Amino acid sequence: MWEVFPHDVVAADLSQPFKPKIPKVAPDEPLIINWVEQPAGPGSGGHTTCYRMVKYFDRLGYKNRVYLYNTYGADLKYFEGIARDYYGLTCPIADVSEGMVDAHAVVATAWPTAYAVFNSRCSGKRFYFVQDYEPYFDPVGSQSVLAENTYRMGFHAITAGKWLAQKLSSEFDMDADYFPFGCDTSRYGLKPGGKKRTGVAFYARSSTPRRGTELGFLALEILAKRLPQLELHIFGEKVGGLPFKSINHGQVGPAELNDIYNQCFAGLNLSLTNVSLVPYEMLAAGCIPVVNDAEHNRMVLDNPHVRYAPATPHSLAAALEAVVNIPDFEAVSRRASESVASVSWDNAGAAVEAAFRRVLAA
Repeated sequence: MWEVFPHDVVAADLSQPFKPKIPKVAPDEPLIINWVEQPAGPGSGGHTTCYRMVKYFDRLGYKNRVYLYNTYGADLKYFEGIARDYYGLTCPIADVSEGMVDAHAVVATAWPTAYAVFNSRCSGKRFYFVQDYEPYFDPVGSQSVLAENTYRMGFHAITAGKWLAQKLSSEFDMDADYFPFGCDTSRYGLKPGGKKRTGVAFYARSSTPRRGTELGFLALEILAKRLPQLELHIFGEKVGGLPFKSINHGQVGPAELNDIYNQCFAGLNLSLTNVSLVPYEMLAAGCIPVVNDAEHNRMVLDNPHVRYAPATPHSLAAALEAVVNIPDFEAVSRRASESVASVSWDNAGAAVEAAFRRVLAA
């Protein structure tokens, strides 16, 4: 099963793009925004970020509509229920295959949805809300090429962090703005009177190869031999058959996740493409993130308390061990938490709004 309908690919002739009418908008006029989304189950980080933006614009009095691009075959009401009950959406939700009404902005949010946006005949400036470099999600082949082609559709990109904006601009000549990562400090933070830290946390998600799960497990195997008394907390998915003792939490909600972070000196978070939301959440809880050293991670995180290490099992294990052995860790932990205290998702929303306004005005 493809994530995109083949008939949408066939209909999308990139050599003859449709030029939609772009309604004029007054400086104080609320925007009308069509968001085209893939359906989501609970716990999707990408949907969490995008729906944060939708709810931010709801609070501003803008008119949001979410259109689902559903190749999965499940009933639309099922996915709508998840969007409302888990992600908290209150705006209209419809099936994009039935057509979109006119808007000021029409936003693709993942590469398959870009084909629906490209083919749509509704009015509205075309935007692309890009959270990762999606051609990397598949081996080199038809799907990776189809994903890459969406960056040639003439949309204006708004990306999660600076690295993606620079990449799309330099490699595809896309017009691109970016928003800074936020952190929900109402959910993640130092727990008052917290227990003594005794462990290390690892975000494991083998179904998402870009999170380097197998590499992380090798690093933890080395760390477990060096520090056998250390508790190793694994979250994200249930795994078994590991060659070291661990506490396997599986998929957890924010409250339990914050508890895990507050029990740990360090958290291992590997991002082989754009960085995830996890490092800022760890920092808020005073847990020091250890991240694979890469330009895309350093550029987006830009935080002095993040520890970087080469993407080898021994280097990652050594970096985790160094954090565990930091003298006066409580003071370091407190400063790490303070470093993200002002990192708000409202700042990210304001950056996205500014991009919408500037591009529509032009």
